[in-house]
Amino acid sequence: MKYQICVSGAASGETVMASNDLAFMLGAEIARAGKTLLTGATTGLPHAAARGFKSVSNTKGVSVGFSPANSFREHVSTYRLPTVEFDYINFTSMEYVGRDVYLVRSADAVITIGGRMGSLHEFSTALESRKVCGILVGSGGLADYAAQLLKNVEAPGARDVIYDSDPKRLVARVVEALDKKYADFEHDGTDSQVSAKHNG
Repeated sequence: MKYQICVSGAASGETVMASNDLAFMLGAEIARAGKTLLTGATTGLPHAAARGFKSVSNTKGVSVGFSPANSFREHVSTYRLPTVEFDYINFTSMEYVGRDVYLVRSADAVITIGGRMGSLHEFSTALESRKVCGILVGSGGLADYAAQLLKNVEAPGARDVIYDSDPKRLVARVVEALDKKYADFEHDGTDSQVSAKHNG
C-alpha cells in the first residue's frame, strides 16, 4: 500500500549538523520503498529527508510538505521555509502547533530523527493517535531520550515503538508494522485498487 510516512526532526540545532546525512538516507529509503514522505516543509532534518527523497528517481511516492503558513508568500517571506524539494505543499494556515497535529494525523507512521520540543509534540501526538512510531537511535536529541522517557511516562503504544540505528532497516521495519496493521485490507499489487477484506 502507498503508506504516508512522516519524518519528524529538528529544524535547527546540534542534531541537524550531526544527523543530516542520516536524515537524507531516511528520506531516500522511503522513496525506494515507494511510499509517500510527509514533513513539516521546514529546514533542518526534515528538509534533509526531503532532499534524500528527491534524490531517488522513479519512486512511486511523492514528497508532501505541511506548511504552518496560509500561502506560498507567507511560507517564503514570513516563515522563510524551503519549497524546492516538495511535489506538493499543503498550506495549513495553522501555525506550528496546529500544523504539527495535522501533519501527524495525516500520516500512517511517524519516524523521529534527532528532535527538540516540536518533535516531542509530534511524537506524543503520534502515540496518542496510535500511529506506527519509529525512532532512529543514535541521531541525538529526542530520538536518544525517547526510550528512557517512555520508561518513566505512561503512553499508549509505547511498547510498540520501533527503535533502530540503521535508516534502511528502520524504514523496512516500519513498513512491515504498517503491513500488519492494515492486514485487513487487500490490494492488487499496484496500489491502484485497495479495499477492505470481507469475511464470509
